[in-house]
Amino acid sequence: MAMRSAARHALLAPPLAPGSPGVSLRGRFSPRTPGARPCRAASSASAPAAGKLLPPLFSVAPMMDWTDNHYRTLARLISRHAWLYTEMVVAETIVHQKDKLDRFLAFPEEQHPIVLQIGGSNLENLAKATELANAYSYDEINLNCGCPSGKVAGHGCFGARLMFDPEFVGDAMSAIAANCDVRVSVKCRIGVDDHDSYEELCEFVDKVVSKSPTRHFIIHARKALLSGLSPAENRKVPPLKYEYYFALLRDFPDVKFTLNGGITTVDQVSASIRQGAHGVMVGRAAYNNPWNMLGHVDSEIYGKPTRCISRRQILESYQDYGDSIIGQYGPSRPNVRQLVKNLATVCGNAKLTPHCAIARQSNHSWRRLLMQYQTLFLTSL
Repeated sequence: MAMRSAARHALLAPPLAPGSPGVSLRGRFSPRTPGARPCRAASSASAPAAGKLLPPLFSVAPMMDWTDNHYRTLARLISRHAWLYTEMVVAETIVHQKDKLDRFLAFPEEQHPIVLQIGGSNLENLAKATELANAYSYDEINLNCGCPSGKVAGHGCFGARLMFDPEFVGDAMSAIAANCDVRVSVKCRIGVDDHDSYEELCEFVDKVVSKSPTRHFIIHARKALLSGLSPAENRKVPPLKYEYYFALLRDFPDVKFTLNGGITTVDQVSASIRQGAHGVMVGRAAYNNPWNMLGHVDSEIYGKPTRCISRRQILESYQDYGDSIIGQYGPSRPNVRQLVKNLATVCGNAKLTPHCAIARQSNHSWRRLLMQYQTLFLTSL
C-alpha cells in the first residue's frame, strides 16, 4: 500500500474542543468444555448474540488489574452494547498455562462483545497463544502496541516498544490472524519518544496494513515516553494530538480507527463520533464511574433502549455472580477482595469505601459484605 500523500501536508482536522467530545449472566464459560462451570446472575435480558453485534462505537479500554472478569460482569449488567476488553494477557502465559486456560481466558457468554488483548514479542508464542485463545470465541484479538510500562515496554520488550519495529508488528498481526477466526486489531500510541511525527505514524499503519489483514487500530492520541515517566504520567503528560487521529481517517479510508485518550464523558464520546470518529475507547472514566458512563452508552451512543435497572438490582445480580464464581480456581481464587473492589464505583458512595478496606484485609464473608453494601447504599438515597 502506498504511503498516503496527505502525510506530507499540514494536518487539517482540528483537535476536539475541551469539554466536547441488566444482563442475564446465565451462561456457560467459553469454550464449552467439560469442567467449565456456569456463571449465573439473575436478570431477564441477555447481551447481543455473537454475529449480531453492533459496531464498536464505544469500548472500555484494557486495563491491567481492572478489566478482569468481575469488572466486565458488572459492566455488562449496566450496558448491553459497550465493547469490553480483557486485561492484557501475555502470550507466554497462555502458552505455558495451557492446562489452566480457563483461569485466564474463560468468560460468560453474556460478556459479548468482548476483545482479548494479548502482549508479546515472540512470533511463535503469539501464534500459539492465539490458536489456544481462538477456542474461547472472542469477538476480536488485539495486540498491545501502546503500553509504556517498564515491565512491558522495558524488560518485556513489547507494548509501546513494538512501534519501533512496524515490520515485526505486521508479521505478528499476520501470524495472529492466521490462527484465529475473528478480526484482529492493534492498540497503539501516535508515537514513541522522538519517533513521533505524523509521517512515522503513517508508516507504522501502512506497514501493518500491507503485511496483514489488520483493518482496525485503536489510537491513543498521545505519544509514549519510555524513560522518565510512569504509566500514570504517560496517560497525562504527553499532549493529546487529536489532529493525528482525524488525519488517519482521511488518509486511510479503508481502515477503521478508534479514538482513545482524554475522553471522560458520554457527551465527549458523542461529540467525537459526530466529528467523524469511527469509535471511541474510554479507560478509567468507565471504571471509576461505570454507572454514569456505561449507563448512558446504549441510549446515547447506540440509540437503543437503556436497561430499566436500579443499582440495587445490579448489586443483587452481581451477588448471584459472586456466589457462582468465588473459589472456582481453588482457595481464594477469586477471593472476596477481587470481587468487591469494583462495587464502590458503581454505588458512587463514599460510605462504602471502608468496607472495601475490610475486604482487602481479610477474607470477609462475601454475602455479609454484600448485604452491608446494599444497606449502606439504600439508606443513603
